[in-house]
Amino acid sequence: MKNIICLICAREGSKGIKNKNITSFHKKPLIEWTFKIAKQIKKFKKIYVSTDSNEIIEIAKKNKIEVPFKRPKYLARANSKEIDVWKHALRYLKKINQYPDILVVMSVTSPLRKKSQILYSINKFIKDKSDALITVKDPDNNPYFNMVEVSKNGLAKIIINKNKFYRRQQAPRVYSMSTICYVANPNYILKTKNIFDGKVSVAKFDKESSIDIDDLYDLKLAKILFNKKK
Repeated sequence: MKNIICLICAREGSKGIKNKNITSFHKKPLIEWTFKIAKQIKKFKKIYVSTDSNEIIEIAKKNKIEVPFKRPKYLARANSKEIDVWKHALRYLKKINQYPDILVVMSVTSPLRKKSQILYSINKFIKDKSDALITVKDPDNNPYFNMVEVSKNGLAKIIINKNKFYRRQQAPRVYSMSTICYVANPNYILKTKNIFDGKVSVAKFDKESSIDIDDLYDLKLAKILFNKKK
């Protein structure tokens, strides 16, 4: 049986919503909904949290989630790269002889994800023999069609017009990344600078369960969809 470890990354600060990772979501800190799903997945040998926040550490301990280290501040800035946070955790796990065969990263901002989606993603990653797997959804907009940028003098210019797509159906099929989960080969993560440098497979899920809370609008929508699901 493979050693599969779940990593939940949650820094203290945030821009779109103050203290987003612990903001109230249906009477619980947002992060607790990720804890709840992770604890249901028996494939996980361990669940770890990477955070710089004392408050998140306390919430994790209350939920019986391990916090083996405190994330250094240089990896908890707004411009810190997510992959560097994963690398830091993997190096620590190697030191304490807990290095996994498979790393599953679950973001705090997808409270509507389903247990079945995580299990499907893990199994597909193993079947595909890829370096990493990302979850995706249908996009709200297609960058090949009707996307514009506005210049300093307020004039609009189409972003991609090389092929001159005049109908949405003509544009190439694209997807948006979601944050339901990431599944990866730890050795690949440690050696790469960009997750897309290797063989990256995908697991596609519905837009509703793939909602990613980034700002107050997303939070309001997620609460409405959560109530609908209940």
